[in-house]
Amino acid sequence: MRAVWLREFGGPEVLVPGTAPDPTPGPGQVLIEVAHVNLTFVETMFRATGFGPFRGPLPVIPGNGVGGVIGAVGPDVEPGLVGRRVVSSTGGSGGYAARVVVDRAAPVEVPDALALDDAVALLADGRTALLLADAAAPKAGERVLVEAAAGGVGGLLVQLAARAGARVVGLAGGPRKTELVRAAGADVVVDYREPDWADRVRAATGGVGVVFDGVGGDVGRAAFDLLDPGGRMLSFGLASGRWTDVPTETATARGVALLRPTAGPDELRALTVRALAESAAGRLRPLIGQRFPLERAAEAHAAMQSRATVGKTLLDVG
Repeated sequence: MRAVWLREFGGPEVLVPGTAPDPTPGPGQVLIEVAHVNLTFVETMFRATGFGPFRGPLPVIPGNGVGGVIGAVGPDVEPGLVGRRVVSSTGGSGGYAARVVVDRAAPVEVPDALALDDAVALLADGRTALLLADAAAPKAGERVLVEAAAGGVGGLLVQLAARAGARVVGLAGGPRKTELVRAAGADVVVDYREPDWADRVRAATGGVGVVFDGVGGDVGRAAFDLLDPGGRMLSFGLASGRWTDVPTETATARGVALLRPTAGPDELRALTVRALAESAAGRLRPLIGQRFPLERAAEAHAAMQSRATVGKTLLDVG
């Protein structure tokens, strides 16, 4: 089968297309004929340095999220699953390939009303956005700041906060991204590449009650300073390359809660099911900003690292 291999850590060019043996589902497993692969920023960090939640010796086929059709099942798995459209995590590796084998319990069926590529775009970002929005619980009229608002998670958070009745401030870098954030429903859109962006947010809002921090670094720290007493800050990304550094005692002195919601496997699955259902009903719209053929995974990684991407990046397997 077609696959993309990582044989050494380094730049995007270390992702090399090739072939791999076709996997066969064993007891308790299903085989997915992959149509689309969901890329995440943490995969670029793993490729570059080995950093991240994925472990295992090289060489490896990277990739942790796929969507496709179940093509075969193990000897003890119900044959009626064959032909169903599903999205699934792979357990940390194996996703950049034409076929993957996963445990029977891993796939989530895609609703009939939802396109398969949209479902793949929601696999990681949808459950993350819902987890964060549930934890922050923005109220009607509350001012909510979303960093990296043109990204996969950020764009969904803009929609969720707006649907809750909040006044949403979206931060993004550059005119193309700020236009997308405005179209997603943000009330105020600010380019955080401008040196006075924090002053502009303050002038527009007077301060905010919630910060969804997807950038980290200096941007995250400046966003923290915009929080009113009683506010909540939730960090979900480090597009800047580092997490926001806010000492707990500093947050306590300001009366700000630093929330880091977590979820176990069962809750993550439930959040994924919910995200797909919300999108099938037209209440949550993923943005697929760019697509690459499987063999051009290196180009996809380069685009993501350059911050040239918007929304979700997919590999199309065909």
